[in-house]
Amino acid sequence: MNPSSDTPLAQLRSAKRKWRGLTHARFTELRALLQRYRFSVALGEVTNIDNHWYVTHSGLIQLAFRRRCGGIETTLEDKVSDPVANRWVFKAIVHRSKSSKGFVGYGDAEPSNVSSAVCGAELRIAETRAVNRALRKAYGIGICSVEELGSLPASKSLSDRAHNGVSPSEHRSSNGQPRLRDQLCSLIRHHNLNPTLVKAYAADFCGTATLSGASRELVESFISHLSAAAKENHDSLICKLNSYAQPQAANQ
Repeated sequence: MNPSSDTPLAQLRSAKRKWRGLTHARFTELRALLQRYRFSVALGEVTNIDNHWYVTHSGLIQLAFRRRCGGIETTLEDKVSDPVANRWVFKAIVHRSKSSKGFVGYGDAEPSNVSSAVCGAELRIAETRAVNRALRKAYGIGICSVEELGSLPASKSLSDRAHNGVSPSEHRSSNGQPRLRDQLCSLIRHHNLNPTLVKAYAADFCGTATLSGASRELVESFISHLSAAAKENHDSLICKLNSYAQPQAANQ
């Protein structure tokens, strides 16, 4: 690769080809970012969404490498995390040098504040957000990172989801909370339960042929029951779930 292709001027030319129609003011902002932090447009270290600049996790990590970062520590905040609800909170400390006290950043993630594309990866998203915030503090970066966004901006989010055949409200209920299906999936993942057996148990609990035929109130009641059973006596719950596999085995 030609070394000149990584200069701020070359990066600006690349940006103008990539984001046509942006105002002169936006490119002035980008020029300042490139000159100060040496982000790479070609490598996706900085991006534009709805006419706003965002840095990416890869850009922040590369910046830390160039500045010879002394280290990054991450810790799961157990007291404010809720595995059942799939809500995670991390604390990150970035040490600009081995002798520095460090810059602290916190990151949280749960089904209601992440994109539908990454549902199920809330724990990793929370850690990434914490690291990003700590890195931005350490190196004085005022713009937000893409990974810290609760979801994509409305115009992009709606178009992307429509393109993929996904309803914008698929992962949320009318009150903004995670849908019952997401809550149940979170319980299954956290307690390592068999999804098929849980669905069979749920239908039996609700008195319906299938779980989808149960009312919202019955499903809510089952989720509360399953959560309590998993916490109080996990082994007993496993035995109960296994009982729903026996008729299937007998018919084979």
